[in-house]
Formats: sequence, C-alpha cells, structure tokens
Amino acid sequence: MVNNVQLIGRLGRDPEVRASREGALFARFSLATDTVWTDADGVRQSRTEWHNVMAWGRLAEICGEYLRRGRLVFVAGRLQTRTWEDDTGCRHGRTEVVIHDLQILDPRPGGDEPAPHPAAAAPADLPA
Repeated sequence: MVNNVQLIGRLGRDPEVRASREGALFARFSLATDTVWTDADGVRQSRTEWHNVMAWGRLAEICGEYLRRGRLVFVAGRLQTRTWEDDTGCRHGRTEVVIHDLQILDPRPGGDEPAPHPAAAAPADLPA
C-alpha cells in the first residue's frame, strides 16, 4: 500500500507554529494548487484546491522561519485524517498532508539571493 502525496503550490497563509500537549513542535499552513484545462467550448478554466499541511519537529521550525503567504513550495508527505469531538459533542474531521520534505521554489521575497532549500535538513520524523 502507498500513501504518498507530492504537491507544488502557494501558501495561503503564514505557517502557525505551536507545540503539542506533549511538547512536540508542529507547523500548520494551507497550500493552494491549481488545475487548468480547456473546456469543450475552448474556454480556459481553472480550479483551486486547498490543502491543509502539517510539519513536525525541525521541519516545523524551518516552515516558521522561511515560509510566508504566497511562497511557492514543493511538499512531499502522506495523507492523515484526524477526528475529534468538540465541547458541544459535534464530531469533526480533517484530512491533512503531513510532510517530510519541503523545497522552496521561488526566491526569497525582497532579496536577490535564492531561498535556501531546507529539505537538506533531517526529515521531520528523524532526529536532527
């Protein structure tokens, strides 16, 4: 069985970096990907899909330091679905892409130098 996701898209918001109840660092952000096609009438169409992305450990730190809304990135990871019940008893579910690889594809905003490629860091599930 394979659970592998690879996406190239732009961040919809700045990463939110926090610590879990157990003290593990994680980052969350949204990523927009576009599908473009030409319909039967020859009109160009597009649709944006929004993905919930999550990183753990050192990769979460890198996300918080280098990523901002609008940055173009490549991410690779796996799909994970969480469910929980809120205070009112309503059940909720959320599917996320838990990443282990990240590459920044556009130059650093406001600078001429290319952005570092933090993917050279240890994967999120391995000790740094």
